[in-house]
Amino acid sequence: MSWRKCDEVNPSVKSVLLERKITPEFKSAISNTGWLFGDRILRAVLSFVLNLWIARYLGVAKYGLFSFAIAFVSLFNPFVTLGLDNIVVRNIVQDLTAKDKILGTAFYLRLIGACTVFLLVIISIFIVRTNDSLTISLVVILSMAGLFQSLDVIDLWFQSQVQSKYTVFARNAAFFGIAPVKVGLIILKAPLITFAWASLAEVSLGALALLAMYQFQGQSVKAWHWHSSWIKQLLREGFPLMLSGLTIMIYMKIDQIMLGSMIGDKAVGLYTAATRISEAWYFIPTAIVSSVTPSIYKARERSESEYYQRVGKLLKLMNAIAIMVAIPITIFAPTIIHFIYGEAYLQSSSVLVIHIWAAIFVFMGVATLPCFIVDGLARLTFQRTFLGAIINVILNCVLIPRYTIVGAAIATVISQATASYFSHAFHSQTIKLFRLQTRSLLFFK
Repeated sequence: MSWRKCDEVNPSVKSVLLERKITPEFKSAISNTGWLFGDRILRAVLSFVLNLWIARYLGVAKYGLFSFAIAFVSLFNPFVTLGLDNIVVRNIVQDLTAKDKILGTAFYLRLIGACTVFLLVIISIFIVRTNDSLTISLVVILSMAGLFQSLDVIDLWFQSQVQSKYTVFARNAAFFGIAPVKVGLIILKAPLITFAWASLAEVSLGALALLAMYQFQGQSVKAWHWHSSWIKQLLREGFPLMLSGLTIMIYMKIDQIMLGSMIGDKAVGLYTAATRISEAWYFIPTAIVSSVTPSIYKARERSESEYYQRVGKLLKLMNAIAIMVAIPITIFAPTIIHFIYGEAYLQSSSVLVIHIWAAIFVFMGVATLPCFIVDGLARLTFQRTFLGAIINVILNCVLIPRYTIVGAAIATVISQATASYFSHAFHSQTIKLFRLQTRSLLFFK
């Protein structure tokens, strides 16, 4: 009897078989992704509107200065996170009984890292902009956020349990609490420095709300404790990922810093206006991957073929979304910039039509990160991003003096492609991943 005939005889057969394929694990991932998407989309839209309002209010030069300060602090952020995110999630999934040791150790390591970074940032900005008191003040205020971000290990717990809705509640509480304050600062024509304080307040409130959610779920940070064996394991596995994160920040943010140093703050403002639009979509792969990562880890334990099948499907989804975003933005870039930022930022459109295509490789990079974790290839993660960072710095040195903001955009796309895609073709342990990426990019089956 054919499938169609069977389905006609018993209409419920097909639905029953489909239901069997939808495991509780898959349902949890879909639910978790839904929460993350809802949160990211809501906050992305509202924060984008708020940021463009701030950009219009501050003007190109001041907005560029503020963006420079944010980029400068971001360079040091990997020394706060220590590359532990995916490692902590994986270890909790594998050994739930050790979660208090893992979370406690990760928290204290991050707190120490945040204190160290705070001092490094202050010293560095005094060297880079010795007589610029406003820039120094902005950087010092923004760098204090790292102290509160140590509590982001709670988010890792919720990720491991596929319960990111609680992180959504916490961060939305902080966002919607501070957003009216930022609007008030614009209306009252407040000085630039107050926006830095508002950003710090949002991070601190988010950390406290995350802590409250953790307590609400019957968990307690008092149970966390430092454990020497976990210190060694987390640092050993996290170190190459931390270096990788540092190199990622270099080729994500060094263009703004080099533009500010070589051209001026106005160039940073124009460039940042465009990258805000192209990078606004980067929450999509993060939301999807953070939800499916536990299932990828479990698939690897069950079957290699199932594991690569899941990774291939994930890559196809990432590429399809990236291309659907990039094409219309490329076509309507001048109209988008003029509508969002106004006439003063119109030069940003030339950056946007190029920079938006980095999304394809960013999406690829995020999608393949769990593969490097589960296969124990953290050192290769560092190597690929280090290569991308070096290429980005070299290209910026060559292209910025000649093509200014457009040169920086070209450098970013090439470096992203090198790090997240082409580098995989030259190593025996990643060549299969490169083939999967190529097939997904060309939408082969």
